[in-house]
Amino acid sequence: MSGEQAAVRKRSLLKSIGLGFAVLLGLVIYAYGFNVTKVNFEATRSEVRLTQLTRILRALAHPAILEYEKEELDVEAPFYLPCPDGGVPETPPDTSGPYLVATPPCGDAKQIIQIEGYNFWPNTKGPINFIPPSGAKLTIGNLATDANGYFSAKVELPKRQPVEEAQTIRATARRNVGLPRFSDTALTTWDKIIETVFLALLATTFGTATAIPVSFIAARNLMSTVRKPLTSVALSTLGWLLGIALGVPAAQWINQVGESLYEQERHLTTLAGVIVGPLAAWALARWALPQEELKRPTLVQRSGRAVALVVAAVCAIISLRLVSNLAIAAGASLVENLGSLAFLGSFVAQLGDSVRMITPLVVVMVCGGALSGASGGLGEYVANQMPAGAAKSVNLIVAAVTGAALLAAIGAGINWFYQIDDPMLVRWTPALVGAVLGFIIALRASPRQALPIGAVAYTIARTILNAVRSIEPLVMVIVFVVWVGIGPFAGSLALALHTVAALAKLYSEQVESILPGPLEAVQATGANRLQTIVYAVIPQIVPPYISFTMYRWDINVRMSTIIGFAGGGGIGFLLQQNINLLDYRGASVQMLAIAIVVATMDYVSSAIRKRYV
Repeated sequence: MSGEQAAVRKRSLLKSIGLGFAVLLGLVIYAYGFNVTKVNFEATRSEVRLTQLTRILRALAHPAILEYEKEELDVEAPFYLPCPDGGVPETPPDTSGPYLVATPPCGDAKQIIQIEGYNFWPNTKGPINFIPPSGAKLTIGNLATDANGYFSAKVELPKRQPVEEAQTIRATARRNVGLPRFSDTALTTWDKIIETVFLALLATTFGTATAIPVSFIAARNLMSTVRKPLTSVALSTLGWLLGIALGVPAAQWINQVGESLYEQERHLTTLAGVIVGPLAAWALARWALPQEELKRPTLVQRSGRAVALVVAAVCAIISLRLVSNLAIAAGASLVENLGSLAFLGSFVAQLGDSVRMITPLVVVMVCGGALSGASGGLGEYVANQMPAGAAKSVNLIVAAVTGAALLAAIGAGINWFYQIDDPMLVRWTPALVGAVLGFIIALRASPRQALPIGAVAYTIARTILNAVRSIEPLVMVIVFVVWVGIGPFAGSLALALHTVAALAKLYSEQVESILPGPLEAVQATGANRLQTIVYAVIPQIVPPYISFTMYRWDINVRMSTIIGFAGGGGIGFLLQQNINLLDYRGASVQMLAIAIVVATMDYVSSAIRKRYV
């Protein structure tokens, strides 16, 4: 045998040994998996479990969708438990109507006796109850009459305290009357499945509206090109912190102005909120942001335009606040006058209330964005126009101040969660550490070096999305139930939050896979980032965005049945109740409704995707 053949045989032997070892390792892994999951096929052959399984499956196969009006026929016979000393007195039954015969007419606890019924309604069913002197019903068997109204059943006597007087055995025959009608379970299921569909719809709508802008921040190809000098980044961050700090009292002031104007005179509120305020804001914005300029504006002109923009923003926000008050008042009036359409008034009122809630957030974001933009522009001027030495000195100071402010704010947030309440630990120490870190970063960075701020924002956004997406809505709804109470609103909020994280990931990955050609063509024309997104990105992502959104609605419908188990409303809450009560026929109705809705959603989403995607 040649050396080459020996080498081939050796490799074949090693390969066979490796394959055998892999198979053995797989068997060990699965053996341990069987042990961990407690696999026991012997339990599947248990008579008790098979009987319970049969009962449940038969109940699930008979959903309680329709029901009849029922009438009952109660027939009683005396029975002695135990047998009296003098024997059972003979009391012949009245055979002219329905009657019972117990054989024997007396007995001991746990004894098997035979119950026969005569002249009952034909082809009926019902329970056989033992009635002690207390009047409580103890079901000991069931009856099923034949075409002649006769039945025979063997029952076991209950274990009761012995009494001298006769007790009672009662047979109850039941039959349907009239035409079938939808059961209460079916009607309740209809209400809850409608609630579930719209719960999922609102969650998908709110989640999509938030996920779309977030997806652009979480897209690597859009954010990787965003680079700014350290001075601009530091001043921009400091502007955000200062803007948020100033935005809180500004929001309180605007709220007070809006309330005072609304309370003073209603027609003035209408005029200012609907006509004057928006017109004034629009006119000031048009003056401050002209479409074209023949020459560069002077410093005085730029300052005047900045003031005009601030006044325009104040007018717009006050108008928004006033309109929210009008919507709340109009909604309350509509609720009183629309009767069965009162939900429209409630909708208008809730829209107004939501606007009133987000107005402070809008004020804070406007203040932060305005100061951040202005300070960031100043930072770019310092980095690009000032001498390198002066820019380096400014960098050192600004970075240290920004680092101190940023870590002090983070320390305040940690103190809110953990209630440390030690100024040295949660305020001064983080500020000192932040100042040192900022100083070191500025010392090592070049004054005109562009930092990958977009990549940092991308990483932060992806990290937050991954963290939120890892938390199941079933856990989220517990928190929202505490905040807004048990019901579908809590479920909508939980699903909306999870939808934001899930859709933002899918959307951002779609943005990352767009063709670079249109992006480069639009950027070559000198378009800014917003114009690039509008004209180069959005046209490429509309079809997959529609597809992902419809698929997410389908997912939310199915997930809403689960969050109902934690108090999130919808049909899941009803399903949990029926399962806990062992009402499997009722649970079958809810399961059938869920299956129908999910299948319908699949067909609808498929048709929409076929038409628009």
